[in-house]
Amino acid sequence: MKIRINLAVLGGLLVLLVVAAGVAAGRQEAPKPQFKYAAGTENLSDGCEGNLELTSEALTFKCLEGEVTAPYSSISLMQYRSNVSKKVRRLKVRWKIRPDYPTPILGGRRNRYFSVVYRLDGATHVLILQVPPQAMRPYLAEIDLKAEKRVEVESYEDY
Repeated sequence: MKIRINLAVLGGLLVLLVVAAGVAAGRQEAPKPQFKYAAGTENLSDGCEGNLELTSEALTFKCLEGEVTAPYSSISLMQYRSNVSKKVRRLKVRWKIRPDYPTPILGGRRNRYFSVVYRLDGATHVLILQVPPQAMRPYLAEIDLKAEKRVEVESYEDY
């Protein structure tokens, strides 16, 4: 009799463990921030980490300090480069954080700055995000498709 009771208790515990593991596996953790605000005209602090969301109408950078939304129809330029281009750095805009002058990168060039220039309410806005290539790669085609505009990517990287 004791053996049957112990097996029943063990079987019940095993069922509870399997259910708990399934619930834990079904729970998704918040995605790790992959984008970092590096410069631009927006009221965010340097290094604010967040994620980029792509909807059918706009791309939105969300971090703890706030969010920046650029409707696709307002975007005039998108670049993904190892530095911020002269074309973007020389824009006559009200910079909150100025982009750094490009410095040589040891160990080869790697794209890491995603720049978006867009116009809202009669003013030109710039959003410059630092993002590693492995995080940016999945976004490139989706941005091209949804924005119906190409992201200018430096040609030495294979995407």
